[in-house]
Amino acid sequence: MMDKLKMGVLGCSGHYAKRIAVPIQDSLLVEPYAIASRDLQKSLEFAKKWGFAKAYGSYDELLADPEVDFIYNPLPNHLHLEWIKRAADAGKPMLCEKPLTLNAQEAREAAEYCAKRKVPLMEAFMYRFHPQWQHVRDLIRSGEIGKPMTTHCVFTYNNRDPRNIRNIAEFGGGALLDIGCYGVSSARFVMDAEPERVFCMIQRDPEFKTDILVSGILDFGGGRRSTFTVGTQLFSMQRFDAYGTGGSLSIEVPFNMYGDVSGHIQVATDVGRRLVETEIVDQYLLEFDSFARALLEKQDVPTPIADAVNNMAVLDALKTSAETGTWCPVSR
Repeated sequence: MMDKLKMGVLGCSGHYAKRIAVPIQDSLLVEPYAIASRDLQKSLEFAKKWGFAKAYGSYDELLADPEVDFIYNPLPNHLHLEWIKRAADAGKPMLCEKPLTLNAQEAREAAEYCAKRKVPLMEAFMYRFHPQWQHVRDLIRSGEIGKPMTTHCVFTYNNRDPRNIRNIAEFGGGALLDIGCYGVSSARFVMDAEPERVFCMIQRDPEFKTDILVSGILDFGGGRRSTFTVGTQLFSMQRFDAYGTGGSLSIEVPFNMYGDVSGHIQVATDVGRRLVETEIVDQYLLEFDSFARALLEKQDVPTPIADAVNNMAVLDALKTSAETGTWCPVSR
């Protein structure tokens, strides 16, 4: 059995507590070892509650700990690039929450900075590790729904808290970066291609100045296109549909999939319709274990950092399209 890697976490993240703290206890490859906050008391309390051996009152102290094998970064979006670089300087591989950075230029900078220092960096799109998405890709590659021609994604929630980082513009808040990144990532994943151009419409909150309703079209060429709508002040909903020349498929809970029930995929072809159930797993546990296994075996990380750069390039183009009211090419 492999030794566990000791993980350091930057910030006492609500996301970590809600989604990761419990399933990570079952990991055979990752040990939650160190937690850091700018408030030492907060860090100590978090460590006691979630089983961290070490608690630090600054991020730099955690990075200086020689026992820490890798870093998990769930900090607000505007802090990602700075701490990606600082972790790389400390020789610590990083699993960084999505979106990787605020824009494609920062993403390229992060990727190049880590590559020069030979420090692994991966964007944390946990949904891709769930068996339901792996099965969807297998179905498409096998040709069961023919050539995928269009996908449609809806992802919404209702959060009007002015103190929440998702509603603070200068922290990189807003629907496009927070959940639009899923709409783009999932379309690219299923189409197995990069869009050539995009069109986007954005509605902003008059008080927060953040984007609260975003709709986009991704043109993959050859008539293939994807649409998505994401919103932060709507009834909570998520769904993903793909339509091909020979069939269709739908994922009931594509992104915030529960760890205690099976995934559901509706598949329709000329043969008939069926409901595919995938095994009960926790996608965060799969993500962290896959990242740790790559580090332990000295292999490339499961999701190459180029994927994060490409995703940010599409998000940039969507933003530009909304500002100009026209189709915008995706810069490579």
